[in-house]
Amino acid sequence: MSEMITKEQALPGRTEVMPLPEQHFVNGNKLAQPYPQNMQQAMFGLGCFWGAERKFWETEGVYLTIVGYAAGFTPNPTYQEVCSGMTGHNEVVYVVFAPSVVSYKNLLKLFWESHDPTQGMRQGNDRGTQYRSGIYTYTKEQKAEALQTQSNYQKVLQDAGLSAITTEITDATEFYAAEEYHQQYLAKNPSGYCGLGGTGIPYKE
Repeated sequence: MSEMITKEQALPGRTEVMPLPEQHFVNGNKLAQPYPQNMQQAMFGLGCFWGAERKFWETEGVYLTIVGYAAGFTPNPTYQEVCSGMTGHNEVVYVVFAPSVVSYKNLLKLFWESHDPTQGMRQGNDRGTQYRSGIYTYTKEQKAEALQTQSNYQKVLQDAGLSAITTEITDATEFYAAEEYHQQYLAKNPSGYCGLGGTGIPYKE
């Protein structure tokens, strides 16, 4: 589905929470809270979450990553429901990171360079509202940095002759973890589908 649904149109969902594995498949860190002190959280949507998650877990200073669904309406959706376009959710990566090692702005740079943020309700060959570009912020500071980097990158892309950025930047809504087999999928299936392709144009201030 290439157009967002309304809350009234959304599937009803369920109260049961999707169970998470105890540990991150790549680094062994516990996925359940509480996390170590001084960690911060971030959330991004940049196409198929399999490839998107790998970009972040490979980044120094990232404590853990969890893939799931957010920015929609249906509580505790399944993958099949999200793919139907009838939940309003985006495929996202929830990131817990140490700001003393990697700044939020560094993560934003990775976000902009890892996909094409001008494509609307798709990413490459993946089409649908669940593949839209999105930054979901947890603080006023995160939102300000997201908006500033969007403005910066738009100028870079415009100079290169590309279209306008379509990334949505909103306050983070409730995050619903995806099914266990999706977690760290490309570490479990190294030859699996990635689906990411950036513009090839580096972010710069």
